Amino acid sequence: MKEKKLLIFDANSILHRAYHALPSLSTKRGEFVNGVYGFLLVFFKVIKEFQPDALVACFDFPAKTFRHKEFKDYKATRPPTPKELASQIPILKEVLKAFLVKIIEKEGYEADDLVGTICQQLPNLEKIVISGDKDLLQLVNPHTKVYLLKTGIKEKILYDEQMVKEKYQGLTPLQLVDLKALVGDPSDNIPGVFGIGEKTAINLIKKFNNIEGIYENLEKLSLKLKKLLLDQKEKAFLSKNLAKINKNVPLKISFQENSWPNFQEEKVVEIFKRLGFKSLIKRLPELKKEIKIKQGKLFF
Repeated sequence: MKEKKLLIFDANSILHRAYHALPSLSTKRGEFVNGVYGFLLVFFKVIKEFQPDALVACFDFPAKTFRHKEFKDYKATRPPTPKELASQIPILKEVLKAFLVKIIEKEGYEADDLVGTICQQLPNLEKIVISGDKDLLQLVNPHTKVYLLKTGIKEKILYDEQMVKEKYQGLTPLQLVDLKALVGDPSDNIPGVFGIGEKTAINLIKKFNNIEGIYENLEKLSLKLKKLLLDQKEKAFLSKNLAKINKNVPLKISFQENSWPNFQEEKVVEIFKRLGFKSLIKRLPELKKEIKIKQGKLFF
């Protein structure tokens, strides 16, 4: 029996990438919509390419998360979200609801954690995560792939376990958390261990499996490396906790065989006309053709 397929949209990540990839675009009413338009280009493409049985979109909740409680400077170096981008989030949600896509967000958690929890709770579905954030590669396993947007939204790579290993010199998806624990991540202000670069970190992880294994074998390392790791042990384990996706968000998720109803076409057309998406209106018959296949519903 063919495995059912679920598409999971890391919505904020896709919207952010689309906003920066496309030139400014606004409606007659002055609404900025270039991010939404770019998101929909991706949406149409992946529906056609993967023909999923169910769809869900995960959003960041606009408040501090459990990671901020653990490390108050988490993401502190990021500039504020431009208002021209922030204003497009409710527009995107309006569009997705018209397409009958389930939207999830939860206070205290990031979209990554929601994506991870969905993947954890639905192990027997084939999951394809659509994102512009390589942090989600840690979720890749035999039943989960990540469709990573690169170079704006034009270039895409579908990562399975083998692709991850090829990109990261033999590391497994789960070991990417340990990699970030050592090298840090300036974009999220995750400190890592200052003085350890990616090459050294990869070699250590390949030799000792994870940072726990590394710290159990400090006597086998050079004095310089041993000192770096000992002096920054707290930072290393803090960084791993910050980098690791939480797969246990309190959500109850189930998948039930059902037919995904054709989207609310009149509502979609009405919204697209308001947003000035004439070219996408012309593509709706093509999309309807793609979703005539049996679909499923997610229940939360």
